[in-house]
Amino acid sequence: MNVVFLGTPEFAVATLEAILAAGHTVQEVITQPDRPKGRRQELIPSPVKAAALRHGLPVYQPERIRRPESVEHLKALSPEVMVVVGYGQIIPQVVIDIAPLGIINVHASLLPELRGAAPIQWSVVRGFATTGVTTMRINAGLDTGDVLDRWETPIGPDETSPELSARLAEAGATLLVQTLSKLKDGTAAPVPQDDALATLAPILKKEDGRIDWRLPAQQIHNLIRGFQPWPGAHTVFRNQSLHIWRSRLVSELQAGSGLAPGAIVQERQGVFVIGGDGAALELLEVQLEGRKRMPAEVFANGHRLTQNDVLT
Repeated sequence: MNVVFLGTPEFAVATLEAILAAGHTVQEVITQPDRPKGRRQELIPSPVKAAALRHGLPVYQPERIRRPESVEHLKALSPEVMVVVGYGQIIPQVVIDIAPLGIINVHASLLPELRGAAPIQWSVVRGFATTGVTTMRINAGLDTGDVLDRWETPIGPDETSPELSARLAEAGATLLVQTLSKLKDGTAAPVPQDDALATLAPILKKEDGRIDWRLPAQQIHNLIRGFQPWPGAHTVFRNQSLHIWRSRLVSELQAGSGLAPGAIVQERQGVFVIGGDGAALELLEVQLEGRKRMPAEVFANGHRLTQNDVLT
């Protein structure tokens, strides 16, 4: 099949490569313009662009996909189908109508759950036991199109968003190739979503990562796992921002009995913080503002914790 691929992040690379491996013709890769990054503000290509260039594929990087010149460019390609994975722009109806088989999206949730920009992160933060990937034919709504295929998987109790993302990227690539095969032979069976069951996974903001130690320890652990690498789980230690990279739930902590939420307890077996339900969370890896990431025990020993230290 002749395919136009729209994608930008690392999550989309596996799908692009799976389409090529399945023998389809990728006529062109559409991705976001190179963006300045780092202290030197050098223009850095998206992961999808880098992958496309490795495979010798033509790349098109419009500032806005909805502009007339972009629409005419896509029409001239006359693709049979278009595939979009994390492209980063809203696709207008005039573009949706170009390919006879439509635009197929790989979405990292079991739609209609977690429609929106950050389904992987929110599935972890909200403590989901399972999640998955869905292929759907997009329409003008926010992830509201008909479902074509789904794949489900459990979320590990300590699995982080980057770890889950890597698994879902591979699964989504496999699922998309399966969906293209069904579209080609006419066996695809679109199923409308039940909007009454829909939930949202909104775009992430910096303040989403601020830890409220009044929450149960399990919820805090989920937040630490889910908001990696950005916005990160952060709190305040002695008037400085402290980023918590890794944690572990513990069944009980005798020395923590009766302590206030956010209280730090250092024992020989580790460094612990009390949650709002009285349960303890072991800190494994932290990063103080302006410093490098380090084991929590190294951090605690270097700052000589006292019984008055409380994270806020």
